[in-house]
Amino acid sequence: MSDDRPAWAVRIRAERTARRWSQADAVRALRTHGPDSLPGQDSLLRSWKRWESGDVEPDEFYKPLIALTFGTVTAALFPRHDRHDNLAAGTGMDTLELVARLRASDVSATTIEALRFTAEWLACEYPHMPPEELLVEGHAWLRRLTGLLDRRLTLAQHREVLALAGEVSLLVGCVEYDMGQRQAAEATRRAALALGEEAGEAGVVGWAHEMRAWYALTQGDYATAIGAAEAGLTASGPHLGVAVQLAAHRAKAWARLGDRRQVEVALDQGRAILEALPTPDNPANHFVVDPSKWDFYTMDAYRHIGDDRLAETYAREVLSTSTNPDGSDRRPMRAAEARITLAVVAARGGDLDEALTQGRLAVASTRQSLPSLLMCSRELAQVLTDRHPNDARVAAFLEELRAL
Repeated sequence: MSDDRPAWAVRIRAERTARRWSQADAVRALRTHGPDSLPGQDSLLRSWKRWESGDVEPDEFYKPLIALTFGTVTAALFPRHDRHDNLAAGTGMDTLELVARLRASDVSATTIEALRFTAEWLACEYPHMPPEELLVEGHAWLRRLTGLLDRRLTLAQHREVLALAGEVSLLVGCVEYDMGQRQAAEATRRAALALGEEAGEAGVVGWAHEMRAWYALTQGDYATAIGAAEAGLTASGPHLGVAVQLAAHRAKAWARLGDRRQVEVALDQGRAILEALPTPDNPANHFVVDPSKWDFYTMDAYRHIGDDRLAETYAREVLSTSTNPDGSDRRPMRAAEARITLAVVAARGGDLDEALTQGRLAVASTRQSLPSLLMCSRELAQVLTDRHPNDARVAAFLEELRAL
């Protein structure tokens, strides 16, 4: 089959073969998710072959049915081009002017809008900016935001500033946790939760619960992770992007507890929520759940429950969407965990050279979330130790992991 097929055609075939389905099997699965008015098996099989070959792109009726058949979301299987790959530089005023306005006795609507852009810019920088620098920036802007609360603000402005301070606090807590500062991260998370509750901002509240689930998950406390995710869903409701990530954390936790049925329930819940959400304007924002991230969540769950074919399929999709055309990492933290997944799959399959290559590429990433990377790396270390207990190359790699 030609390598110049559209990405969606390549993906359809990869999803099918990962499940060991024939094309006829795939069509039968599609029919179980479609209405009774669907064409017959033979007619659909002809269409399916044309889809996989890339000759014809499925129309808007079939795209969500194909995505549902594979347990993913339409925009992940048939991605649209990001409308805002990077947040536009600048907020309409430079930093000196903005800080000067913050010192004024009142705050204009323009200043509030500039602060909103600044909070979003910080969230977009999360995967790229060195964490030490991002932490300094985050703390500086928190001080500026909290200083505003002593100014003459309308009620709406007061709530907006509280919500923005909550958003920046969430980011600071993530960076602190990435850097191993657990106590500081938890204190910052609690502050963000309080700010979100005072502002009546369900998104901030939901993400504060999401962070608690993430902290617990990476520390091996899976029951707490599930409880925090459920509390977040109750607090924020099912109509915000954070609900997708909360469902994903439940899936990850259940995978580590070995309950595949609950994994599938959580993944189905998250997929349904994400499918109903509009395409995000700025998927580069760390607190926006873009459709391509769904592959990242399912990759983790399937890797841990031992479904290597699906784990590898999703890992390669994650790498594809996380890598720039020049080979550099566009989303380095996602790419690192995808490489760990490929390393685990290779190690289970007996390909030690590939496992070590992918493992080293993962830990060499310049931008890391150490708790998440180490959580995945422990899985790789266990597989390598079990399969190759006396290999000197494995011992050397394990020493590299310990150095993290």
